[in-house]
Amino acid sequence: MIKILKNLTFYKWSVSAVVILVFIQTIADLFLPTLMADIIDKGVVTGDTPYIWKVGGVMLAVSALGVIASIFASFYSAKAAMGLGRDLRRNVFNHVGKFTLQEFDEVGTASLITRTTNDITQVQQVVIMMLRMLISAPIMLTGGLIMAVSKDANLSLVVVAAMPFLIGAILLILKKGMPLFQAVQQHLDRLNLVLRENLTGIRVIRAFNREAEEKVRMTKANRELTDVSIQVNKVMAFMMPVMMLVMNLTVVGIIWFGGIRIDNGAMQIGDLMAFIQYVMQIMFALVMASMMFIMVPRAAVSANRINEVLEMEPLFQDDGTEKADREHGTLEFEDVTFSYPGAEKPALSNISFAAKPGEITAIIGGTGSGKSTLVNLIPRFYDISSGTIRVNGVDICNVPQDEVRAKIGFVPQKTTLFTGTIADNIRFGKQGATQEEIEHAARIAQAEDFIRNMKDGYEAEVEQGGSNLSGGQKQRLSIARALIRKPDLYIFDDSFSALDFKTDARLRAALKDETRTATMLLVAQRVRTVVDADRIIVLEEGRIAGMGTHEELLHTNEVYREIVLSQLTEEEIA
Repeated sequence: MIKILKNLTFYKWSVSAVVILVFIQTIADLFLPTLMADIIDKGVVTGDTPYIWKVGGVMLAVSALGVIASIFASFYSAKAAMGLGRDLRRNVFNHVGKFTLQEFDEVGTASLITRTTNDITQVQQVVIMMLRMLISAPIMLTGGLIMAVSKDANLSLVVVAAMPFLIGAILLILKKGMPLFQAVQQHLDRLNLVLRENLTGIRVIRAFNREAEEKVRMTKANRELTDVSIQVNKVMAFMMPVMMLVMNLTVVGIIWFGGIRIDNGAMQIGDLMAFIQYVMQIMFALVMASMMFIMVPRAAVSANRINEVLEMEPLFQDDGTEKADREHGTLEFEDVTFSYPGAEKPALSNISFAAKPGEITAIIGGTGSGKSTLVNLIPRFYDISSGTIRVNGVDICNVPQDEVRAKIGFVPQKTTLFTGTIADNIRFGKQGATQEEIEHAARIAQAEDFIRNMKDGYEAEVEQGGSNLSGGQKQRLSIARALIRKPDLYIFDDSFSALDFKTDARLRAALKDETRTATMLLVAQRVRTVVDADRIIVLEEGRIAGMGTHEELLHTNEVYREIVLSQLTEEEIA
């Protein structure tokens, strides 16, 4: 929590203003009971009406000053807290942007969303309270004690006797409540995860009639969060009644012993009333402190979760200094091995091949053979365990990540589109692309026809996740997004799977001319997509089982022949 609060140094002037304004407000509040005592003892008792008006006017002025100070203190505390929240969200977002896919897998997308939203909101709320109460409570407590003692030192012993009971009750309640705050945030993570999966996977859930089961899963996650939240509130619900009981018993004791002292002539009525007001202020200061004790532990849990993200270092650092342009459009794997964290065996082992500009290198293999893993290593989504990957003749570990990725046009297996227009999604591959470039990329990607048939053409809106487009349309837009970059290396990760054979053939023919000066790496499931490749790499259980042209592998590689026979008839092969 302290580490998070250090960021408030950027708002030191706002914090300083809050300190001064809260001090003025608290002093005004402490001054009012004394003025009230003077009105009673010197005005009401003696019947001095002008004195009552005079001191009453001073009380109004002091009250007005306190109100004005309170308003501006609220403004500046909110300004500092909201600014801190904005900075934290920006820092978390920017830091998460540097993560490899391994860190995303480790923390989880749902948890990252919770930490960026709910956890930072918790910190914001407690900072607002801290800026007000953490300053006000000690001043009011100390000032109230001093003023109470100045009115009657002997009567102050009643307050001293009550405070240990009050403080002990607060500490006991907090000891029971603090472990539950961590559980609340964990169950909130779980609820967000279940909700996110249900919303994003609604088509699959409905297609398999799993609504009832998912409702049960959602209900369970919701119930777990509800139960632990109720436990927290049950514990914290004891706080206010206990404090009010101690406060009221203290006031009863003061009135009892104060009445005796008035009867003995040792104290005036006005002083007793002022004394009661100061005791209430002392107790109120303790109430504010207890509220902080309630809020701070939960905010501390949230702050720790935020710090976990900010302190998490990416698996590999971007410390390369070389330029990725020693050669043009070349790709080389040299004895590359890669293992996922915690895996029993490598996902890829001893992968070696080279691809040159103008060539099409296709990768084919069964499910789980490592095809997508291989292409994910090139943009450094994951870092290799051993070996070397070179793009344009330079080891990608020695080149800044953004420079490596600038040389690549990547079309992922799972198509991702963004809200905005068709043109915006294609332009995502190249900022500042002209309309002519956008239309050219769409034409090569075989997307021009369906775009022109849409009501607004290239300005047609794409809904969240591209839900208003078919799978084939989304794939073609994703391909156009890569083509507009005109990179040195194209990576197509099973990017033609949603296309019909006719569109697939037209697209591959158009790509051949468009990518003549670049290297193309093509991952595919369909044999028809790879038959014309200059080089076909057959993967089996993370190893290269064969490499060559379609004709060579058909006659020399059993694994490839099995894949071909599973998709084509003997007549088609011949």
